[in-house]
Amino acid sequence: MAIDKKTLLYKTYEVGKTTVFSSRMDSRFCYCLYVPHRFDENSRAQTTLLISVHGTGRMQALYRDLFCEFSEYNNCIVLAPLFPANVRQDGNMSGYKYLKEGDIRYDLVLLDMAAEVAQRYRIAVDKVLLFGFSGGAHFAHRFLLLHPHRIKAVSIGAPGVVTLPLQDKPWWVGIAGAHQVFGLDIDPAALAGVPVHLVVGGADTETWEITVDADDAYYMEGINDSGRTRGERLQSLADGLSSWGARVRKDVVPGETHDVVPISQKTREFFYDVLNDLY
Repeated sequence: MAIDKKTLLYKTYEVGKTTVFSSRMDSRFCYCLYVPHRFDENSRAQTTLLISVHGTGRMQALYRDLFCEFSEYNNCIVLAPLFPANVRQDGNMSGYKYLKEGDIRYDLVLLDMAAEVAQRYRIAVDKVLLFGFSGGAHFAHRFLLLHPHRIKAVSIGAPGVVTLPLQDKPWWVGIAGAHQVFGLDIDPAALAGVPVHLVVGGADTETWEITVDADDAYYMEGINDSGRTRGERLQSLADGLSSWGARVRKDVVPGETHDVVPISQKTREFFYDVLNDLY
């Protein structure tokens, strides 16, 4: 039996490793997906959206591909956004990490990408799995603070700079004044019980990129106080989130440096446990 052209196009570009789609909310941003080949045989009511956020290098396709096999066996659609550098033509490479850059709200852009995928594939995205590494981990843990009700589980890999859940420190060293920035109140109670995974390489000890100098656009007093290395800063974040009742798991991968590939293995193990009620 001949397959019609519409079906062929769907199977070619919208299943498996998809093409890149422009965001309907803001065409400066885009995303690609991985949709399991057995998706049409799976229960869409049970499909989970897994969002994988790139680091400063913007290797969007890699961040999708890290979870392709996982998605086939765990009924997930993978969404990998691309937030380009220099969006406002000012040389800034880090805007997305802090969720807001000028009039851009990266958290809302991502939420609309999720809603767009939900509409296209007829799945629910009220709670998602969220992974971010390095710059993407900046994004992921700040997204968690603002939108904990949208998180099924989050894996935060080796962020360079962290926002701690401190109510006496201004955003983005702490969370005071977040309402003035985002129009949202950060609710400590909403983090209670949220599965949070923190992971870093045991040999990820370089500090040149993560020490924020006084002349940096993102410098704030106290920004370097959470620790010298990524591992130390991750521990400060673990302590802070645990104090608010988040269900924190921490992994240190022996011998690994700042490399998303071995880090993501621990993320896949964590997400597997969450999806199978083992955590």
